[in-house]
Amino acid sequence: MKPIKTKLQIRAELEAQVERFLKGGGEVNSIPQGISGNEGNLNAFHRGTSFEPKSDRTPLTELVKGLEERKHPSRKATQTLRPKKPHKKLITDDFGEPVRWVWVDKE
Repeated sequence: MKPIKTKLQIRAELEAQVERFLKGGGEVNSIPQGISGNEGNLNAFHRGTSFEPKSDRTPLTELVKGLEERKHPSRKATQTLRPKKPHKKLITDDFGEPVRWVWVDKE
């Protein structure tokens, strides 16, 4: 794992770099107050955000409806192809007590 530098170590490295720059013949220019590194000296946040007027939306309900119909074919077409499965039906007596189960094909 890479060791993390402390603030004291970072500060010492910066001071060493500045000393090397000055010893190598570099000099620090004095820059007047109010001058910026921005081109044209413009404040980027001066205007804030610019909002465009809302544009009219294109209704897509018909297009989405067509896509959904293609994605899910009609249920009637799929039901006619499949035969109905038989299912169990409970037979009860006159008092509602269960008597037996029977298999029923259609109902």
